[in-house]
Amino acid sequence: QMPHAAEYPAIISAVDARRVLLHLQRLGSSTTCSNAKSVQSMVDRLGYVQVDSINVLERAHHMILGTRLDGYRPEHLAHSLEGTRTLWEHWTHDACIIPTKWYPHWKHRFVRYGVRVQRSSWWAAHFGDDPLKTIRRTLARVKRDGPLKARDFEPPKNHRSAGWWEWHPEKAALEYLWRSGKLAIARRDRFEKVYDLTERVFPDAYGLAQSSQATHIHWACSEAIARIGIATPTEMARFFSAVTLVQARAWCVQAVARGELIEAVVPDVRQGMKPTKCVALKNWKTLCLAPNSHRIDLLSPFDPVIRERARVERLFGFEYRFEAFTPAAKRVYGYYVLPMLEGDTLIGRVDPKFDRAKGTLIVRGPWWEPGVKASKVRMQKLELAIDRLAARIGAGNWTMSL
Repeated sequence: QMPHAAEYPAIISAVDARRVLLHLQRLGSSTTCSNAKSVQSMVDRLGYVQVDSINVLERAHHMILGTRLDGYRPEHLAHSLEGTRTLWEHWTHDACIIPTKWYPHWKHRFVRYGVRVQRSSWWAAHFGDDPLKTIRRTLARVKRDGPLKARDFEPPKNHRSAGWWEWHPEKAALEYLWRSGKLAIARRDRFEKVYDLTERVFPDAYGLAQSSQATHIHWACSEAIARIGIATPTEMARFFSAVTLVQARAWCVQAVARGELIEAVVPDVRQGMKPTKCVALKNWKTLCLAPNSHRIDLLSPFDPVIRERARVERLFGFEYRFEAFTPAAKRVYGYYVLPMLEGDTLIGRVDPKFDRAKGTLIVRGPWWEPGVKASKVRMQKLELAIDRLAARIGAGNWTMSL
């Protein structure tokens, strides 16, 4: 007897899978005008927005939001992050801005982080001779005097910094207290963290009970698939870096058994590569919308759509490497290369840099993907994309050359 058709995995093309991803990640469709409300909604929709210290062009979180929200300004984000406190900054796979409503799920991470630090020789080496004393002293100082920056704590006289990673003991203590939930980032001054007691920064969220383990796993996996649409268990586990691969796999099996998700197979766009087994939202077809190709968007190196490099390669056929930490002589394209998205296709890349002293955005490139023609219309779309970027960062003019 033939099995029911529903028992077979759905075959979803790579083009359809990437269209679902772009739709859920709010790229490739009509953009929204930015204000404080739309920024809050966008972070809620994305799940997180990564923060990064590199400022050769624009901070990562501002660029990610600016790509999706026309007329975006940093003060739109500050309203929720430093005003209403409905957004906060903590860790997923990296430092990110996250909806505060999920704070109880981060209490699991606080515990894990505390244990991990205690076992880390690197951290132990930076805490000084008496780690617990350093931590208690630092916390007491913030409680008495806070909000404070790391520079408000004088390094020991015999401390010699060998670089930005060479933290003095109090800086290490502040980071430990932040990552383990005792302190929060009240704000940033020129990107420098200002720490305060978590109960003073987020009094309501701080008092919420930690979610149960089962609730936490369900939250992490269900919220991840809601933002990816079609994913492997690995991609779901890595989305918030909140659960293990084993936990994500088990949840996927249960979700399929409950009829909440379907099993799927996505062929690779690259010749000779094996298809990828995934799970998918049952309504994935309604999310598979052909994106507008009337414009080109320049994506941050930290954009959530290109974060999973293996997924970018199998769905888009686009190989991307972040080369900022590669020696200049060994870079293929440049320091801070931005992929170019046109419709549902990654068509090439540019390498921009903001010369703030001259107020000029300097763009190297473009480098087009094989088969992509630099037509007059396409060049006009690229120029409009650079216009939008220059306006957002405050560049008075821009130049482009290979």
